[in-house]
Amino acid sequence: MPNSVSIIIPCLNEEKHIGYVIDAIANQTFPMQLMEVLIADGGSNDNTVKIIQSKQFEYPDLAIKIIDNPKRIIPAALNQAIRASLGEIIIRMDAHAIPDENYVKYCVENLSAMIAENVGGLWLIQPGDSGWMAKSISLAASHPFGVGDAKYRYSCKSAFVDTVPFGAFNRDLFNKIGLFDEKLLANEDYEFNMRIKKNGGKIYFDPRITTKYFARGTISALAKQYWRYGFWKLQMLKKFPKTIRFRQAIPPIFVLGLFLLLVMSLFISWMLTIFVGLLLLYLLILLLGIIPLYKKEKDLRLFIGVTVAIITMHFSWGSGFMASIFKKQRL
Repeated sequence: MPNSVSIIIPCLNEEKHIGYVIDAIANQTFPMQLMEVLIADGGSNDNTVKIIQSKQFEYPDLAIKIIDNPKRIIPAALNQAIRASLGEIIIRMDAHAIPDENYVKYCVENLSAMIAENVGGLWLIQPGDSGWMAKSISLAASHPFGVGDAKYRYSCKSAFVDTVPFGAFNRDLFNKIGLFDEKLLANEDYEFNMRIKKNGGKIYFDPRITTKYFARGTISALAKQYWRYGFWKLQMLKKFPKTIRFRQAIPPIFVLGLFLLLVMSLFISWMLTIFVGLLLLYLLILLLGIIPLYKKEKDLRLFIGVTVAIITMHFSWGSGFMASIFKKQRL
């Protein structure tokens, strides 16, 4: 008999996507009667809850439950849903993600084979809105210049990795290492994976496990997202300082270096030349890295848009990381 599965989804004002997420879960190749869906809602004030309720009537054989998340933060939503769940396997999903029909099946297969303590797969990143800028952001979010060596954004080869998006776990794992850290407003999944590895476990990337993920639709939303990622990355690193990667250190060092050069240029004129030179070198390297994408898409607007999006990602992440050194953000 296959394992019973609880799919947990943090949610807040997701009327645009939540119906499609539930549809995708209801159409899994895994038996519906062995699944339950727990949506931890942080007090949505749009039509999110009404849409979920309509899906409860549309799919009477699929247990769909709405869990209150009064703290309105993602790790608290995950923990609330885990406590209320009944499944032997816990699969984290996102309200911005549409899982492939075999998503649950492959997650269960990998966990049943005891390949790793956490398994996950490939993000197929989609534009979060219409228009060329939204498409540019989605392309930037899956480009190595934008995301470094995060295999789950572009790789087609299975491997043991540091992290995967969302994740699937056996229930007893939470009894061994605890729930998600509610002090972190972002990077809570990466921190959880570090605890898995610290306790001798593994994280496995299986590219057969695919999810369509909707990127942010505007540059301002992208900037806020990556600023939060940078800010909370440092908070996570305070717990696991040895997990820092060179690629993660580059954006804050670069941002700090430019800031110091700009300040010093007020007193030493030739520092401004170095400042401008570094910016031009950064832009040149970035443009050279994006040329293959331009040859593929053949759209100058996307070439410009991807450039702007990657610059936004780098500087927002680096600025958030630096701000985290000097400032504590309230939950």
